[in-house]
Amino acid sequence: MAATAMIGLATLRCHHHRVSARPRATSAARSCTLPPRCRRCGSVTLHSSCAASPPRGRPAAALSRIAAGNTTGFMGPSKSNNGTAALPRSSSSDFRRRLIVPNSTGNASATSGSSGLLPTILGVAHLLVSLGIVVATDKFLKQAFVAASIKFPSALFGMFCVFSVLVVFDAFVPALAKGFMDFFEPATLFIQRWLPLFYVPSLVVLPLAVRDVPAASGLKIFAITFGGWFASLAVAGYTALAVRKLVKTQLIPSEPMSKPSPFSTFETWAWGAIFVASFGVAYFNPTALGTTARTCLPFLLAANVLGYMVGSGLPAGVKKVLHPIISCALSADLAAVAYGYLSGSGLDAVLGDYFTKAPSNPGAGDVLMGFLGSVIISFAFSMFKARKLVKRHAAEIFTSIALASTFSLYSTAIIGRLIGLEPSLTISILPRCITVALALSIVSFFEGVNSSLTAAVVVLTGLIGANFVQAAMDKLGLKDPIARGIGTASSAHGLGTAALSAKEPEALPFCAIAYGLTGIFGSLICSVPAVRQSLIFIAG
Repeated sequence: MAATAMIGLATLRCHHHRVSARPRATSAARSCTLPPRCRRCGSVTLHSSCAASPPRGRPAAALSRIAAGNTTGFMGPSKSNNGTAALPRSSSSDFRRRLIVPNSTGNASATSGSSGLLPTILGVAHLLVSLGIVVATDKFLKQAFVAASIKFPSALFGMFCVFSVLVVFDAFVPALAKGFMDFFEPATLFIQRWLPLFYVPSLVVLPLAVRDVPAASGLKIFAITFGGWFASLAVAGYTALAVRKLVKTQLIPSEPMSKPSPFSTFETWAWGAIFVASFGVAYFNPTALGTTARTCLPFLLAANVLGYMVGSGLPAGVKKVLHPIISCALSADLAAVAYGYLSGSGLDAVLGDYFTKAPSNPGAGDVLMGFLGSVIISFAFSMFKARKLVKRHAAEIFTSIALASTFSLYSTAIIGRLIGLEPSLTISILPRCITVALALSIVSFFEGVNSSLTAAVVVLTGLIGANFVQAAMDKLGLKDPIARGIGTASSAHGLGTAALSAKEPEALPFCAIAYGLTGIFGSLICSVPAVRQSLIFIAG
């Protein structure tokens, strides 16, 4: 059978190149190591064209015997009951049929076209079902927590539940845990691919959020953001490095992490068509879908998506100045300015329709922000994938994250008090080093905060980290991959992680772990009333 497979593989790949002349093997030992030559083209294997028209003097049965792999050179002649050589008729004809069918390009393309459509449909259905379950779970938990008057983030509770289920499955029925992970993989990849989009709405409506913030306060906020980022990076990195020296756990290679697929030209043109068509509908009939917010939703959402796609395709040097999340927000703002000018409604009205915060009348921003809970739940799958790494380096990871998260919250409150920043603004920027999805949950614990400012400061912190984190860690002498990964994610969350992963893949697993755990730990300690009261007292 091995000989048959080797002959078939060589036959299908051969291009009728002649081999160099060699002396013909006559001994039995020599014939057992070389396959027979084709008389027509001189190659060592039989070709479909030669099999279709055998040369004179060589019976077709002999060629069939060679094609079937029943040769003296490989396996020796098969014997019948009377001792004569027997030919396997069905295997010979089947093999020749397999050689002829691939040459029929029309049939092959038709087969591939018909077989490629069904997997595509099934893949889309798989994505819709898995993502729909995650989104529905988030909505159900949110409604249940509101009805029960529980202030703890419902999505965080859902994440712990999913992670616990996976751990139990893995302990008792590992195959079930793997099947669970495989089923929800399309949803997690979808969330990972579009993650920056879910952070953008608060940044798009930033002109409305900062309108009442004095310029002096804005400068103070920027100083806290930049200085706090560097201080958090140093605390997390040096803590991880110190614990590493104490425990001396050997660093082993981690499992490769799956990456989302890049954007195609078809996707760009499709979203461009949606933008043009829906913009025209909204211009000629602002209430075509019932309200102005619903009518503006398609073209404002398409503007966000197009801005993110274009920004993602920019050269690396340009991305350092114009990050995809910035181009994503700017494209929506430009679309809002254009529509507000042409329709006469003005920018403020369009931005109000973009992010209404009304479930009965959602805008494009409300749709995108609606995925933030699903983002938190999806952390359970990434944590489960990295469970072995977390267990092995638990001392470094949890010690660094706990200290860095606590330091970030309290240092922000202290510096805000020292430089005279308004208490409400200080509280609004407390979770500056935590991903937006959980930062908004944290500030919801406090009264009178500006959530749009929170999101803007979080994004600004990520942009600073994305541009300067590697140079800063080099200056600080943080060379260990664990220290670099934890320091990056603990100070600059997802955007810093994305910037580091392109050049330092060995630090990426620790970035992914710290990215989620930093927000989780911050949410847990801020859910304690005593911690909240102390932060409010320090901020003034």
